[in-house]
Amino acid sequence: MNQMLPQVLTDGDIRRRSEIFSILDEIGEDLDLTETQFERARQSYGAVGDWLSASTDPLLASVLVYLQGSTALGTAVKPVGRREFDVDLICFCAGVASAISPAALKAAVGSRLKEHATYARLLEEKKRCWRLNYEGDFHLDLSPTITNPSCANGGELVPDQTLREWHPTNPRAYKTLFDDRAALMPNFVLNKIAMQRDGATATVEPFPARELKKGILRRIVQLLKRHRDVFYENSKEDVAPISVIITTLAMQAYVYCVRRHVFADPMDVLVEVVRLMPHFIDRPLLDGRRGYAVLNETTHGENFADNWNKDARRPRAFYEWHKQALSDFEAIRDAVGQDLLSLNMERSFGAGVTGRVLGRRVGAVSDGRKSGLLSVAPLIGLTTSKAAASTTVAANTFFGDQ
Repeated sequence: MNQMLPQVLTDGDIRRRSEIFSILDEIGEDLDLTETQFERARQSYGAVGDWLSASTDPLLASVLVYLQGSTALGTAVKPVGRREFDVDLICFCAGVASAISPAALKAAVGSRLKEHATYARLLEEKKRCWRLNYEGDFHLDLSPTITNPSCANGGELVPDQTLREWHPTNPRAYKTLFDDRAALMPNFVLNKIAMQRDGATATVEPFPARELKKGILRRIVQLLKRHRDVFYENSKEDVAPISVIITTLAMQAYVYCVRRHVFADPMDVLVEVVRLMPHFIDRPLLDGRRGYAVLNETTHGENFADNWNKDARRPRAFYEWHKQALSDFEAIRDAVGQDLLSLNMERSFGAGVTGRVLGRRVGAVSDGRKSGLLSVAPLIGLTTSKAAASTTVAANTFFGDQ
């Protein structure tokens, strides 16, 4: 494996950067659905599935409703400027032949939902799906699909936005692939200099990765999506990179990194994954010119970047955002001092979530000082964990919790 260490890092550098990643992990957790929200969404889509499957319409005789997208993958983030999460569902209609028009199947799903007094009140029609708006909490987007007889991997067909054609998709296999790759763990080393009589020689020893609730890949995807949302918050053009493109490119870059490189710390992984994302965008020849393709590896014929070939603003928007994201994550990785770190994080993720997470840390420091459990770790700052080579700080009884 190649070692991704462009410079010799001190033990303090690595601990500082690991602490920064732990803050990013808390930001991702803050942006995630709460257990209560997830449970409400689960109960809601379960009830919707029961209602649809109880229909007497033969088109809905064998219905399976399941989660897809960010909620299924564990990469959902709170939207900027509104409270409702997007929860994407598939309404898989087994046994329905592809001869049926997408418009007819979508209409059948909508008609059944309108028969329910509560759903009729919450219902909103979108281009190729139906939305149930649970105001202030989440909304459920329900897309009808049928079996794709041409896909040996259990793929499905979903309506296009014009409701004229069926397009290949495979949400369940995509989730399985993502879960498998998210389970891969990077190799970390702690760089040390061994002084010997005949000179200094560099050696490496295993560096224990911090146990993360979501794992590194899921957090990277969440942070990238939040950065995109903040970057495009005030944009009047609807050209921001869609989540599945960010997720797919990050997933492919991540698996490339963990299989080929050894890293100093999680921040190294994050930055290298972001750096490599554009390398996994294919540039096929389309009608004599170079197009764009971000392919679904789990089925043939699904190009997540298809709209890039129809609207030149979209690939430009991706590369502009990616350039800023890479710069911002490098700045966060290299930040020394809470003020600079806070400034960089606010620019990348917004003042609200940054303030909440850093505020909780300040509170923990205050509580740690009062209880006498506070330590000062060199080059890291104040922490409530007993880091190596740290010095206990006495409770401050003179100037309050400063």
